[in-house]
Amino acid sequence: MAEEIGKILEKHNENIKRHIDVLKEDFDSKIDLIIERQDSHTEKLDSHTEKLDLHTEKLDLHTEMIGTMKVDIEIIKNDIEIIKNALKKKVDFEEFEALEKRVRILESKIK
Repeated sequence: MAEEIGKILEKHNENIKRHIDVLKEDFDSKIDLIIERQDSHTEKLDSHTEKLDLHTEKLDLHTEMIGTMKVDIEIIKNDIEIIKNALKKKVDFEEFEALEKRVRILESKIK
């Protein structure tokens, strides 16, 4: 019986080998496609990583610029406060003219 099975297998052995070779080729071609897609995705991810790195650099620069602007604005606020306080001590031009006129009148009465 083992001999009969051996004879039957010998007849079909070549067909089985061809069939396995066809399956292997099909499998290899599908694996090659997967590898190509993986490489493509890797390239895209690398380009996105580069873009993100550039955006991170810009964001860092903007953060630094905003910090500098904040300091400058604080200085401007302090300067404006000083100017406001100084202006409170000064007389309005129209009030000064009116006061000057009154002083002239008083001086003319005294003479």
